[in-house]
Amino acid sequence: METPASAARVLALAKARHSQNGVIAGFIILMNALKDVLLAAERKRIAVGHFNFSDLAAFNAIVEAGRESDKPVMVGLSEGERAFVGVRQAVALVTSIRDQYKYPLFLNADHTHSLAKAEEAARAGFDQIIFDGSALSFEENVAQTKAAVEAIKFIDPSIVVEGEVGWIGASSEVHEGRPAGVALTTAEEAKQFVGATHVDVLAPAVGNMHGMLESMVHGSTHKHLDIERIAEIKEATGILMTLHGGSGTDDEDFRKAIKAGINIVHVNTELRLAWRRGIETALAGQPKEIAPYKILPAAVEAIKAVVSARLRLFGS
Repeated sequence: METPASAARVLALAKARHSQNGVIAGFIILMNALKDVLLAAERKRIAVGHFNFSDLAAFNAIVEAGRESDKPVMVGLSEGERAFVGVRQAVALVTSIRDQYKYPLFLNADHTHSLAKAEEAARAGFDQIIFDGSALSFEENVAQTKAAVEAIKFIDPSIVVEGEVGWIGASSEVHEGRPAGVALTTAEEAKQFVGATHVDVLAPAVGNMHGMLESMVHGSTHKHLDIERIAEIKEATGILMTLHGGSGTDDEDFRKAIKAGINIVHVNTELRLAWRRGIETALAGQPKEIAPYKILPAAVEAIKAVVSARLRLFGS
């Protein structure tokens, strides 16, 4: 069986129901390496949506929304999510979708904190690996990220490696207050980090944070981004950039951030909330139901609605 990373180099897509010129929403319909897809998105000043999953309900919802949108999508699993789903099992899920539907779905090892975990994901066939040393000192972050880039590229040069500078918290959950120590990344830090580590993608801190506040869950407040800082970092580095902690962000800030240079947007907490609300709604309506396959579709539909809305926004 081909892994996603190997399939990305060889698998040609044929979506006959669309035009014969081979375009899905402006993308060439070839299963190119992920970096080529990201560069195509950058030229169009749009972003690729990245959505985390930790069960089949969320995975199916993301895939359904992505296929209906005719846009490439990234799915990711943190170390905790990978421990639950399985590293090779996640690869098999993504490969099965590529094989069956000829759909450009890419797999990311999200927030990987050790070289061993990074190498495990690389050998399993992940398309992207995020080495997260953001909790370390700047110097140690540079040293460990550089070592991770070298090790991952030795295993498979086509794997996209992302590094992080700046602290935005570490948990996709509902918080009572903003995580302590959140600070913006400077353009000079970003330039130095990219030059020293040779990452393919940079994840800066630009007003974003992991998780959501209670007020964001209810929609009374939203995250706001430093658009000028995003533009400064883009100009200083010229590199592909990711916005982590996208859940709860103001829609107009998303649009401006993408135009300023963001190429990937991560959403996780919103999906977890949708999953729980879907389950709660299903159980309330079917209090005696015990069959998972009769309960979980409500979670699928709730997550699918979030992903579909975000994909429309990121591609507009």
